[in-house]
Amino acid sequence: MLDSINRILQEAEEWKVKNSDDLEKYRLKFLSKKGALNELFDEFKTVSKEKKREFGQELNKLKNNLDEKFQKLQSEVVEEKSVSNAFDLSLPDLNNDLGALHPLTLVKRRITEIFARMGFSSEDGPEIETDRYNFTALNFPENHPAREMQDTFFVSKGEQQSDDVLLRTHTSNVQVRLMENSKPPIRSIMIGRVYRNEAISARAHCQFHQAEGLYIDKNVSFLDLKNTLLHFAKEMFGKDTEIRLRPSYFPFTEPSAEIDISCFICKGEGCNICKKTGWVEIGGSGMVDPNVLKSANIDPEEYTGFAFGMGIERIAMLKYDINDIRLFFDNDVRFLKQFQGA
Repeated sequence: MLDSINRILQEAEEWKVKNSDDLEKYRLKFLSKKGALNELFDEFKTVSKEKKREFGQELNKLKNNLDEKFQKLQSEVVEEKSVSNAFDLSLPDLNNDLGALHPLTLVKRRITEIFARMGFSSEDGPEIETDRYNFTALNFPENHPAREMQDTFFVSKGEQQSDDVLLRTHTSNVQVRLMENSKPPIRSIMIGRVYRNEAISARAHCQFHQAEGLYIDKNVSFLDLKNTLLHFAKEMFGKDTEIRLRPSYFPFTEPSAEIDISCFICKGEGCNICKKTGWVEIGGSGMVDPNVLKSANIDPEEYTGFAFGMGIERIAMLKYDINDIRLFFDNDVRFLKQFQGA
C-alpha cells in the first residue's frame, strides 16, 4: 500500500495543467469518488490493526498533498485567464463621450413636469389631420379670412372641404378629439410638431413644436387662466417673472389674449431680447369659444374653459439665448454639445 501511495504522490507532483480541462482531469483522477484517493481509503479498510496507524498517517498526508496541489493548479488556471482577458493598454483610446438631450426635449420635459404638478395630463394626436379637426370644429368657418392666419400644407382634397387632409397647423386638433371623447372636467396639455407654410428664416420655420393646454369644468374663469399662466412662467423662467395679457383675436377663444412675460434677461429695463420693451411674447390664450364647446357636444351653459398655446422653440430660444430657430433642425453636433450640462 505504501508503494501505491508513493506512486500516486509522485504522479500528482508531476501533473501540469494548461487550462480548466486539465484541472478537471486532475480532480477526476485523484479526488473524485472514483479517484485514486478513494480507492486507497477503500483498501485501507482491509489493513490489519497493527498497520492501520502507519498507513492512516500516510493516507492523510497524501490527501493533504493532493488538495494543496489542486488549489495551486486552480490558482494557476485563474491567473492565466485573468492575464489573457486583461485590458490591452496599447490599444487606442475609445471615444466614450456622453451625449446630451436636445434643447427642445429639455423644454418639452420641463413643460410637461410643470403642468403635471398642476394636474394636467398629457395627450397626443395625429400630425396628418382633416380640415374639420384642424379648422371647422375650432370655429374656423369655410373660406373665412381667419384661415389665412395659418397657411397650411394640404395633402389631399375630399368631396367636402371638411374632408380635406392637411398637416396640422396647431395641436388644437388634439383638443377637439379629447373634448369629443371625454366628459368634463378636462385638464390636459398637448405637445407636438406642427406645420406652417412659412418662409424659413432665423425667426420662422415651416415646422416647429407647440405646447397647448385645455381646461374645461364648471365655473372656470379668466382668473384661473391668468393664475395658471403666471405659475407656469415663474416655474419656467424664474420666480421673479411676471406676465402680461394683451387683447387679441383667435377664432377658437373669446375673449382672447397674447401672453407676454417680463424679460428675465434685463429684468424689465429693456434689452435686445425684448426689443427695449421689457416684455417678451411667448404665446396666445383665451376662454374657449362656446361654438367650440357646442361642436364637441359640451353644453356651454354648464361648462366653461380656457385654452393656451405656445411655441416650444420660442421658449427654448429665450431660455438658452439661441438666436436662430434653424439651429434646432440642423443636427449640428457643435450646437448640441452645448447642452450637455443643461
